Amino acid sequence: MLQELDKLDKTGQLVTDISTIIQVDVNQFAGIEYDEFAVRVAEVAMWLIDHQMNVKVSNTFGQYFVRLPLKKAAKIVNGNALRIDWEELISKEKLNFILGNPPFVGHHYQNFDQKEDLKLVLDKIIGSGVMDYVSAWFYKSAQFIQNTKIKVGLVATNSISQGEQSSILWNVLINEFNISIHFAHRTFKWSNEAKGNAAVHCVIIGFASFEANEKYIFDYQTITSEPLLIKAKNINPYLINANNILVFNRKYPLCNVPNMMYGNKPTDGGNFILSEEEKNTLVSKNPLLIKFIRPFISAREFLNGGKKWCLWLLDIKPNELKNIPEILERVEAVKQFRSKSIAASTRNYSYHCLFRQITQPKSDYILVPRTTSENRKYIPIGFFTADNIVSDTCQAIPNGDLYLFGILTSEMHMAWVKYVCGRLKSDYRYSKDIVYNNYPFPENITDKQKQTVETCAQTVLDTRVKYPDSSLADLYDPLTMPPDLLKAHQKLDKAVDLCYRPQPFTSELNRIEYLFELYEKLTAPLLPTSKQKPSKRKNPQ
Repeated sequence: MLQELDKLDKTGQLVTDISTIIQVDVNQFAGIEYDEFAVRVAEVAMWLIDHQMNVKVSNTFGQYFVRLPLKKAAKIVNGNALRIDWEELISKEKLNFILGNPPFVGHHYQNFDQKEDLKLVLDKIIGSGVMDYVSAWFYKSAQFIQNTKIKVGLVATNSISQGEQSSILWNVLINEFNISIHFAHRTFKWSNEAKGNAAVHCVIIGFASFEANEKYIFDYQTITSEPLLIKAKNINPYLINANNILVFNRKYPLCNVPNMMYGNKPTDGGNFILSEEEKNTLVSKNPLLIKFIRPFISAREFLNGGKKWCLWLLDIKPNELKNIPEILERVEAVKQFRSKSIAASTRNYSYHCLFRQITQPKSDYILVPRTTSENRKYIPIGFFTADNIVSDTCQAIPNGDLYLFGILTSEMHMAWVKYVCGRLKSDYRYSKDIVYNNYPFPENITDKQKQTVETCAQTVLDTRVKYPDSSLADLYDPLTMPPDLLKAHQKLDKAVDLCYRPQPFTSELNRIEYLFELYEKLTAPLLPTSKQKPSKRKNPQ
C-alpha cells in the first residue's frame, strides 16, 4: 500500500479516499480445515485480522477506515485437504500463494485413515511407507502448482528434510515437478496455544515450480534463538546452501571402510535376557548354565550403565538343552511368544533356542547406539570384544580401529549426522544405510595424519576410563562433561579436520557444505573412492 502511495505521489495524484487503493479483502482467502470448530474460528479470525489491519491503516494515514457491515467472508471449507480437489475451491488462475501448517504425524503414529490418505496421494512414490503425514501436503502442493507462478510456504516437522524420507520425497519434487526451494527456516522449536499445545522441532519451506533470483536460509544457532539470515545460491532438500544432492539408502559404504551391521534381534518376549540378579540365581541353581550366558549390550546399558546378560544358545547340543530345565523352560516360553506374532516369518521360525536375527561379529567391534540424545555434542561409541552380544538397539562395526573410532566420534561426523540422519522424536536415529554408508571419509590422508587421529582417539578413551563411576550419559551430557574429556575431543576434532583440509572450519554449516561437496564428488560416475589403511586398536574400551 505504501508503494502504491509512493507511485501516486510521484505522479502528483492526490488520494482523498484511502479505500480506493486497499487491494486486499477477506474474500480473497480460501482454506480447508478438518475440524469443524476450527473452521468457524478461522472465519471469525479472518474478520478480526481484517479489522486490525483496517485500524492500522486508519492510524497510519489519518483516515477512518472500516468495513461495516460485514459483506464478504473467507471461503473456508470443512474437509480433508488430501481428499478435496483444491481447484474446486479456488482456480489456479486466481491463486497466488498456498500457505499451510499441516498435521505433524510420523509414519509410526499414523492411524488407519491417515495411512489411507497417504496411499491416495503418494501411491506412485516407491518407499512412501516411511513418509510422515505432512509430506502429502508437499507432494499435493507441488503437483497443483505445475506451470503456474503460485508460491508455497509450509510449516513441517524437521523430519521432512532428514533421513530416508527426505531423499524419497524430494527426488520426486525436484526431478518430476521441477520444484525450487526459495527460502527455508532451518530447525527451530515452535509451540502454540492450539489443542494439544504442540511443541515440536519445525522447519518452514517456501517453494515454487520456478527459480527465484534470490534465495534465503534462516539459520538458528539454537532451536530457541533468533534466526540468522543467509543468502544462498541454492537451497537443497537438507536446507543448506549446496547443490540438489540426495542421500539415498546405500547397502555398502561409499568409502573403503569396514561394514556396519545391525545388532542381534531376540524377538523373545524377554525370555533370553537376564538381569544381573536373574543370571546369578540361575547359575547358583545350575552351574552348567554359565557356558551359555553372555554379556548383552543394549543402548540403554551402554549409555546409562548397568549390566544385562543373555542366553546365547548358538552352540548348545540337544542333550544339553534337554538336561537343563531352566533353559528348556525359557525356550518353550520363546516358542509360545513367537507363535502369537502377527509376522508369519516369526511364527514359522523353527529355531526357538536362537535369537530371531543373529548378526554377532566374530571379531572385536565398534559399537554405535542407534538412538542418542540430540543434546550431546558427540555420539558416545565404544569398543567391545566378540563375546559381548550386541543388541539390535545398537549397530556394530567388526574390525573397527582407532582411526575409524576417531572419525565417527568427531565434530565433522556429527555435522553429517545432524543433517542427514532421521530422528526419533528429536533424538538422532543413526542409520547405517543413510548415515554411515554415505559418509564421505577423508581422502588421501598421510600416515602422520592417521597416526595423529589414532593418538587423539586413544586419549579420548583413556580419559573416559578415569571416570569409572560415571556413565557415558553422564560423561557426554553438556552440563556434566568433564573438562579434560571435552578437551580430548576438541583435539580429536582438530586432527580430523586436518584430514579433510588445512583451512579451519568456521561453523557447522561450513562443515556440512564441505561434506556435501565431497559427497557429490565421491558419488560422481567413475570417480574412485579413497583407500584407508587398517590400524591396530589399543586397549579396547
